[in-house]
Amino acid sequence: MPELARREYYGSSENLQQKYSELGQNTRIYTMPRRTADKKKVQRNYLIHKIVSIAVVSLLAFTALPYGFNKVSKYIFNPTPYKNIKIDYHQLRFPTSNYIANHWFLGARSLESAKTKKHEMEEIIEGSELSGLENELSILAQEYPSIKPSVYVWDYQTGNYADINADKIYPTASIIKLPVLAELFRSIEKNQLTLDEKMPLTEYFRTEGSGSLQFKAENSQYSIDTLARMMITESDNSATNMLIARLGSMTDINSAIRNWGLKHTYVQTWLPDLSGTNHSTARDISRILYNIDNPKFLDNSSREKIFDYMGHVHNNRLIAAGLPDGAEFLHKTGDIGSMLGDAGIVYTTNGKKYIAVILVNRPHNSPLGKEYIVKASEIIYNYMVR
Repeated sequence: MPELARREYYGSSENLQQKYSELGQNTRIYTMPRRTADKKKVQRNYLIHKIVSIAVVSLLAFTALPYGFNKVSKYIFNPTPYKNIKIDYHQLRFPTSNYIANHWFLGARSLESAKTKKHEMEEIIEGSELSGLENELSILAQEYPSIKPSVYVWDYQTGNYADINADKIYPTASIIKLPVLAELFRSIEKNQLTLDEKMPLTEYFRTEGSGSLQFKAENSQYSIDTLARMMITESDNSATNMLIARLGSMTDINSAIRNWGLKHTYVQTWLPDLSGTNHSTARDISRILYNIDNPKFLDNSSREKIFDYMGHVHNNRLIAAGLPDGAEFLHKTGDIGSMLGDAGIVYTTNGKKYIAVILVNRPHNSPLGKEYIVKASEIIYNYMVR
């Protein structure tokens, strides 16, 4: 018991002796010793703690702090000892901006969505949905479970349409050459270039895949008209790359596409795009075809030239193969290992006219893709001429 409490309980020392006598000889009362020894022990422990603390702080001062200064603090005030090396922080934040950009401002590339102002392309005005045609195409697709189709059909006379996955994004292969062609003639109408202007074939533009230009002599000269015709009729990849470069590269074409109002069409890779990074939708492609006939988008001379190219496409093994003799088809095909497609305008033998776009994802180079497109073309034609 503490001394103060003991005194309070027992009273003075005389009372304490009296209480002791009353309790008897066998009872012991413990008293607290003085705290001198404890104070010395505390002082000794405090000295040890102080020595340990000094040792820890010294260790930090000579190891952790210099390391932190060299790795962190030093670079805050002096970011790099290599003054000639410049870091492109914009490129670090937007690593894909160099090859999918569609906008240029103050030397910086960026990707912007379709602008909210009035678009340069008119939207297709749709009437009633052709559910009967959609059912027939769906039944056909069940016969080809490995084929994943996207189909859009639009009737010029009624505005009625059929839509099967038409808003789903697909690789375009060489069908991406349609927006390149459209932008080419819009640039011609703006007097930015002419059909008679010539370009040399350099090794930079020579590329493999479809087309005969890859086998021509280096620095041979070709007019814009010839390059555009080869791009469509032969699906020439070298000619396409030359025209893309002449129009200002993929950035300028993507910027134009956004101004047209197409949200899902991108040119991201030089041809041939075997990996399928250039992409679009059946609906976007149909809108391009629709606006070739739009006098507010292209004038009559441009329209006639474009349709002349599209009327002489060498590949007639897809939608064209499903049409009867006498039907006319203005179109552009696309073919890579995983995707096959055809897109164009059909003129029937009884005077009707409709847009047909068929894209299929398929097992690599599977002939079932072609088989599906030909049969789908037959079904669409027979339905439209009823």
